[in-house]
Amino acid sequence: MPKLQQQQAVLLIILVAAALRMLPHPENFTPIGALALFSGAYLQRHVLWLVPLAALLLGDVAHGLYNGVVMLAVYLGFIASTAIGRNLLRSRDSGGRICLGVGAGALAFWIISNLGNWLAFGPHSLEGLLQCYVRGLPYLASSVVGDALYSLVLFGGYRLLCNSPLVEHRATA
Repeated sequence: MPKLQQQQAVLLIILVAAALRMLPHPENFTPIGALALFSGAYLQRHVLWLVPLAALLLGDVAHGLYNGVVMLAVYLGFIASTAIGRNLLRSRDSGGRICLGVGAGALAFWIISNLGNWLAFGPHSLEGLLQCYVRGLPYLASSVVGDALYSLVLFGGYRLLCNSPLVEHRATA
């Protein structure tokens, strides 16, 4: 059996995460946040944004589209998570950094997506904005738990796969 290159191992992990998005799941308990962090950490700049957004779009098309303002905010939230993965985890994906990335990514997603929800549905006042964020707290908790679990699967699975005899390791000079 031919061995996988490390970039192929990354793509295999990403395909698994994207497929998991299609399965039934509790609200905000999906692999997309972890996938965004993972993509930011391991993919090249020209494709790292496309992977989580493509997985999200496939799931949205399969499960049903929703309010355009909210949808835009959700996508921007995952772009923020990808940027966090790129800046925090690229070449430095220790356990502590991954935990920090999970927390920062989930928080950025919560802030951006709830702002979109408030813009779309109001009430458009400071009190309405604060109520929107308070109502979103259970979703933040669900995002943190889901992102943490799926990050363990993605980053841990990648490490296990790369250390297995299935992946070819190139010597560096």
